[in-house]
Amino acid sequence: MQKIIVIGSPGAGKSTFARRLRDKTGLPLYYLDMLWHKPDRTTVSREEFDLQLGKLLEQDEWILDGNFQRTLESRLKACDTVFLLDYPLEVCLSSVENRIGQVREDMPWVETEFDPEFRQWIVDFQQKQLPQIYELLEKHRDNRNIVIFRSREEADQYLGQQFC
Repeated sequence: MQKIIVIGSPGAGKSTFARRLRDKTGLPLYYLDMLWHKPDRTTVSREEFDLQLGKLLEQDEWILDGNFQRTLESRLKACDTVFLLDYPLEVCLSSVENRIGQVREDMPWVETEFDPEFRQWIVDFQQKQLPQIYELLEKHRDNRNIVIFRSREEADQYLGQQFC
């Protein structure tokens, strides 16, 4: 594992898992949210995001945390390992609610409320985003290690067993 992507619904715990993986492997970790969002809650242009992502993908080793469906296929082509956190909706919603007001290294600002539009995006994720993710995973299955977790306990167990 030298080029890893961590994907899944917002609130699934991608960033937490990615940090734990970084700590166990020593690989550099990059948060796609930090590439896309500015501290003033605006975003960079698609061109700037794609340029920065392209530079990261050229590196020899990395962990990339984030969905950004538009760029998922390019990341799948470049990676050797995929971790998909496919957790129940209730887990994801609860996690986002619990992180309101917390400083996080994966976001350039502190969330002060659970934005209704963001909440709806999470609610719709399993029906709108997840089927596309599984389709892309199937398409790029060859020569990639694809690990799918259905619970945090499975992810914890994997980290404990793989990196004793």
